Parts: sequence; C-alpha cells; structure tokens
Amino acid sequence: MKRLIIFTDLDGTLLDEISYSYEAAAEALRLLDEKDVPLLICSSKTRREVELYRKRLGNDHPFITENGGGIFIPKGYFLSLQGLPASVAPEKGLDLVRLGARYSDLRKAVDSLRTRGFDIKGFGDMTSEEIADRTGLDLREASMAKERDFDEPFFFAGDDTEKGRLFSAIRDLGFNHTMGRLLHILGNSDKGKAVRILTDLYRKEYGEVFSVALGDSANDLPMLESVDHPVIVQNRSGEYNDAADNPRFVKAGGIGPQGWNKAVIKILKDYCS
Repeated sequence: MKRLIIFTDLDGTLLDEISYSYEAAAEALRLLDEKDVPLLICSSKTRREVELYRKRLGNDHPFITENGGGIFIPKGYFLSLQGLPASVAPEKGLDLVRLGARYSDLRKAVDSLRTRGFDIKGFGDMTSEEIADRTGLDLREASMAKERDFDEPFFFAGDDTEKGRLFSAIRDLGFNHTMGRLLHILGNSDKGKAVRILTDLYRKEYGEVFSVALGDSANDLPMLESVDHPVIVQNRSGEYNDAADNPRFVKAGGIGPQGWNKAVIKILKDYCS
C-alpha cells in the first residue's frame, strides 16, 4: 500500500479563523496519531508560530513555513537529503531547505512600493500590539509572527483596481504576491513547490506515496494542485474559495476545523481500513 501523507494549512483550515482553536478536529487528530500518518503543516505562519502548534499537537514531522519559503526537516528524519533543488542549512536540530526570498529584500520592496504611492503596511512596519489588534492573535503569537524569514504579510486598503496596479508593481520589482487571510509579498516560492519537494523525499524513503492536502484560500491553491487528493474546507461565511470550482477539489462539508475533521476521518476510513 502507498504511504499516506497529509499536508494541511493552519489558519481557517485546521485552526478556527477567529479563536485559532483546533478543538473541533480533535477526533481526526487522534486517529492520525493512532494510524501513524504524517501530518505536515504547510502554512503562511513563521517557523516560531508553526513550532508552537507542533508542540501543542505533539507533531514531530517536517513542516513548511511562510507560504513555501522554507521547509524544515528534523535531523535524521530522512536517510538522505541529496538531490534537493535548493541548499540545505542546519537550523538547531532541523535541516532548512530555503526556497524563499530574503526578508531584507522583501522589506526593501515594501519601501519601494510606498515611494511609488502605494499605502501599504507590512508586519515589519507594525508593533506586536498592532498585529495582535489587526489579526486576533494573542500578543505572544503576534510577536512570533513578526519574526519572518521569507515572506511579508501586509495591509492595503485599495479597491480592486488599485490592487491590480499594486500587484503589477510587485511583479515589476521581481517579486510575487499571494492571498490568505492577508496579502503577502514573496519571492519565487509557493506552497506547491515545497509540497512537491517534501513529497519526493517521502517517495525516496518509502516508495509510492498517496498525498492529501487540506486548505481554504488562494495561497493554498499551489499546495492543493500538487497532491493526489486535494480538499478545500468552507470559509467563515460557509462558502468555498472560488478555486473550489476545480473539479479535482473535494469540498469538505464544514467550516474550517469542522470540515477538516470530517474530511480527514473519511480519508482515513477509506484508505486505512
């Protein structure tokens, strides 16, 4: 049987969009532990934020941060990391595969966009208190959200036309953008590239792999498009992201962690029974 691996977004997917709780997914999380199925976090959150949730979940598997900017792999998790399309650097008990831009370059790009007349405000321009107020994070996690390496979330109040001009200007500077709960400026990285690299490492280790991913928003599309079984959960309003029109995407019947829980239980029942 193929090795089952599951990638998951956090905010609005495994975590409730308002409370950041995963309580509604407790049953599926317990079954994943029982069946020894790797749960691989793939988030726009920073390393410190993801490690906080890994600790809470008792998760010791590889993880992906900042919209695919970095892949963090516990040392010794795979027999070999040879052949990766990016350099590997040691990171305090972890191996880091860096795919994203340098944060200092992203901050320069934000400054440049402001000089072009765009009224944008990135996390690097904000205090932890401001981030907590705008996102609903507690102060501790807001502080962790500021410790960025590969991706800069930002706020922009412009209408769709102004956003179109902003996105064009970002591309002119040699960067890309994506959208989750917030807008992000990033380099030539996305969740899909990171997921494919990590999936290949599992294939080298275990042979055939059956990959699953669960997400809810636009920045999850590259991840969902890169797996065998993509699942999209309902957003806070009970609707699906426009990308749910993709005929490959399975629509989970529930908002955030409620839909996540139902979808994962069904996958485990169908695949592991």
